[in-house]
Amino acid sequence: MHIGVIGATGTIGSRVVSEALDRGHRVTAFSRDASTIGDDRENLAWASLDVLDPDAVAAALPGLDVLISGFQPGNAAKDFADTVERSIADPTRYATAARSLLKALESRPRVRLIVIGGAGSLEIAPGVVRADSDELLHEALDQLGLPREYAAAVRGHRDALNVLRTSNRLWTYFSPAEEIAPGERTGRYRLGGDQPVLDAAGRSRISVEDAAMALVDEAELPRFVQRRFTIGY
Repeated sequence: MHIGVIGATGTIGSRVVSEALDRGHRVTAFSRDASTIGDDRENLAWASLDVLDPDAVAAALPGLDVLISGFQPGNAAKDFADTVERSIADPTRYATAARSLLKALESRPRVRLIVIGGAGSLEIAPGVVRADSDELLHEALDQLGLPREYAAAVRGHRDALNVLRTSNRLWTYFSPAEEIAPGERTGRYRLGGDQPVLDAAGRSRISVEDAAMALVDEAELPRFVQRRFTIGY
């Protein structure tokens, strides 16, 4: 396959690039400014792209089978605090990016889109979503060590999912586990839909490496077209 990855220098995006290459796929890796990137691995091409420009995204689609978007304001892998600040400052960017991607797909409706989003829109109980409750959201952010103002960004991710849900394009939304960080590629995970997947200790957790594996699995074998999915141990 030919897989495009937006946010290819990011924490998850960089792992998705490596996972896809390791499986023999061709990858076009997109970044805001790819001119200084010296990664010349086989079957990998780099290109600059502004995900908020639908015309630019549309021009990048020919030849792609799947486009995986790990868009974030800033680059969390290099400066996490800056990304948090940018996300709080303009949480509407996530929905704007979703609209831009869907607009671009009008010219290539057979290209699949996988958007890497957030976990705050998952149902922690039937009909109960953290993103809909200040109390639940602040509790979760406190546990993760994030400022409570980041609640706006969590809701921004939820709004992007709602934008996708109005579309008839071949979209998939990925909510990672509530706890996600670089770690080990165990080669295992369990799938879920709109509720978090909990381990024996009741935690929703996954490594970035296993998340990348799940994303490329979905690219290869579509199971959640026009749906959201999540994973956990």
